[in-house]
Amino acid sequence: MILSRHPRRAEGLLVSAAFATALGNNVQLIVGALLMIREQQTMMAVGWLFIAVAGPQALLSPFFGRLADRFDRRTLWIGCDVTSAALALGLPLWLAFGGAPGPGIYSANLGLAIVSALFFPASSALIKERVPADRLRRFNARYEMGTQAGMLLSATVGGLSAQAFGAVPLLVFNAGTFMVSALCVAAMGRRPYRAPAAAGEQAPVPAAPRGPLRVRRFILLYAQGSVVVTVFNALLPTAVIGELHLGAATFGAVDALGCLGFLAATGAYRIVSRRNPDLRIAVVGFLLCNVGLVLQSQFGIAGYLVGVPLGAFFFGQARIASRTMLMASVDDASVGRAFGLANGGGLAATVGGMFLVATVTDHSDTRYGFAVLAALALLATLSAGLLLRAPASARPYASAGAAEASRTRTRAASRRSGSADSSAGAVRTEA
Repeated sequence: MILSRHPRRAEGLLVSAAFATALGNNVQLIVGALLMIREQQTMMAVGWLFIAVAGPQALLSPFFGRLADRFDRRTLWIGCDVTSAALALGLPLWLAFGGAPGPGIYSANLGLAIVSALFFPASSALIKERVPADRLRRFNARYEMGTQAGMLLSATVGGLSAQAFGAVPLLVFNAGTFMVSALCVAAMGRRPYRAPAAAGEQAPVPAAPRGPLRVRRFILLYAQGSVVVTVFNALLPTAVIGELHLGAATFGAVDALGCLGFLAATGAYRIVSRRNPDLRIAVVGFLLCNVGLVLQSQFGIAGYLVGVPLGAFFFGQARIASRTMLMASVDDASVGRAFGLANGGGLAATVGGMFLVATVTDHSDTRYGFAVLAALALLATLSAGLLLRAPASARPYASAGAAEASRTRTRAASRRSGSADSSAGAVRTEA
């Protein structure tokens, strides 16, 4: 068992830190998108900004995932937040001294993207390390709620505040969010002592052994959600501000409704997951979200006011379920590599998807852009869902018994020797 005085307090601090980091990253990105769409009036201009963010993460995340499995995850998280705060302060200083917005926006977001490439696998590995296996499902619901709420609320904060106060004060506030996250993780303390299991007591095991091929299918299901979120965040301001010619406040209000939809998804997941396996929740949720992407763009602002929260409701449940399946399918020694590969693969697909959707949108309108995004997401969801459809997938939390306990001890010895090898359920990523 894990000996810690305040295990649930640590979980609360992790959720708070994730919310603050997601809010900070996306406020920076949303403000940049608003400035770019006002200046150039094309989705490709916004798309290049998101590509500048996604590209470095796609290249570096698999490598940084390996680093997250070799170094202290808490230290990495704090270091990422402190570095992000310094980078976030650079942009308002640049603008205040008369620097051109375009180069400053691209440079600041590029720097934050590189830091995020390390933050994503390090944060996922820290969660696997600190949260007991029997609480992982419930915690992932809260964590995804915090992360996605931060991402969605960033549009509200960014839109309303940018319109009321301008970009520079908002960007200074943004730097503070990273420091809040760093303080939350620092307050957790060092990794609690993990006592050896008593005689006859089995260590809790989150999942039965998984093969590398099967884990990659979990990665595919989880990673396609990154494509949907990133491309959607470029399409929405293009639709609301560029095509409908509404203000940043309206755009922020639409995303605020999306935030409420995702908060509702967290509560719904806890109820739905009692009688349904995570694979079914993930596939059905992603499919319903794809339908919403097509329908909401057909009815103007009314469609977005209704469709965005509904889409967030279905997407949120699917995202929680797919994250839980991926995290449960790997062990402590390889979780950083698994999520690094998921982040890198998802963002690599985002670059291609962004080019395609932006090209279609700029030669037609956002209705066709949303349709193309839905088609890409539909293909990935059905591919992963059909490949994972097997009896074992319905029982992701079955205990592997005494043999798994033996393998756990072997992994611990391997980790101490620095080999970072893993046995059951390990993800072996190629260079």
